[in-house]
Amino acid sequence: MKKILSLFLLFILILNNLCFADDNLELEGTDDSLSFEVSSNSTNEPITNSKNIVVIDRKTLSILYEKNAYEKVPMASTTKIMTCIVVLEKCSLNEIVTVSKKSASVSGSTLGLIADMNISVQDLIYGLMLRSGNDCAIALAEHIAGSVENFSVLMNEKAKELGLSNTNFVTPHGLDDANHYTTAYELGILTDYALKNEQFKSIVSTKSCTISFNGAPRTISNTNELLGNLNGVYGVKTGFTFEAGRCLVSACKRDDLDIIVVVLGANTKSIRTRDSSSLIKYIFNTYSYVNVSSTINNSFNEYIPFFAKNCFLEKTTTTPILKLGNLNNYNFPLSNSSALELNTKIYTLNSFSPSIKKDSKIGTLELYNDDKLLCSVDILLDNELIKNNFWYYFNLIIRNPFTN
Repeated sequence: MKKILSLFLLFILILNNLCFADDNLELEGTDDSLSFEVSSNSTNEPITNSKNIVVIDRKTLSILYEKNAYEKVPMASTTKIMTCIVVLEKCSLNEIVTVSKKSASVSGSTLGLIADMNISVQDLIYGLMLRSGNDCAIALAEHIAGSVENFSVLMNEKAKELGLSNTNFVTPHGLDDANHYTTAYELGILTDYALKNEQFKSIVSTKSCTISFNGAPRTISNTNELLGNLNGVYGVKTGFTFEAGRCLVSACKRDDLDIIVVVLGANTKSIRTRDSSSLIKYIFNTYSYVNVSSTINNSFNEYIPFFAKNCFLEKTTTTPILKLGNLNNYNFPLSNSSALELNTKIYTLNSFSPSIKKDSKIGTLELYNDDKLLCSVDILLDNELIKNNFWYYFNLIIRNPFTN
């Protein structure tokens, strides 16, 4: 009877640890077989089973696919994307960290840090992003800010800086907490920002590496099942808790098209894998860049005569000259599965006086494809409006002596 009771207690203990397991290869296991195969010529939007999804084009930050992308949800170890970028921006990789008892005793997926051991920031970051070590997250947080609480302040400051208004961090590892959340969309925006850091990009694209662990070499592998198995994938991070479900943030580039795929709340590892790989293949089979500069310029030029006939001049006789502001990018990912329906809407002031200075914004040109806004371009005043002087009004009175 005692043996049965002991086995039952051991089972409860293991189950409890699984509740806090983020991405550990052994703990994630093989809940069902993985599948990467999707029809290579499919242009039909895939059926997805994960709860929250977004696909973002990195060049334009256009949303190419979304499903509940703005809902606040837990994100498990994808949290470590923020942890990693904050660390990279706050310290150098060769700094040495002394592991605390707190970081050595954290639950879930770990690198197996030992209290009082010394390890470099670089090795901790690889343990954080490849092995998804919760202990690495705590050790790095304490090294940078003195405590997890102080480090979360830095994480939230960075979130605010990036305009992530529906994101809040409590921990550097992502174990479940009611006040720890993001959205699929904002996690995608964070990932795009992080990938602009070459050190971050190099780390998350690493399939395996050897670190120095307690004075001995140790090889660790990336938990990202798409990395090295699907053409063009170069990161980024996996995640799992019972509250968050199976999560995967992927980055994939083929030719000029570079996308981020965020999949949150999958019931199984296989589902997150299928959803991610299906979306990647769908996007690359369906989207290509279209240069819209001619559409914008033609529409603007057609508007000029209409504007000249309908604008009202006050205290000036100078004809306003309009120009388009700069648009950083004129190439947008558009679906080739249907005909383009590009159209523009132009809004400008209709009354002009010398108080409006040269280079002031006086309107907007909006470009749409099938009623979806692609971009907005500022319309600027390209000349000075000269104020009417005394002689203008004197001559006006002379020419029209009986005008009230």
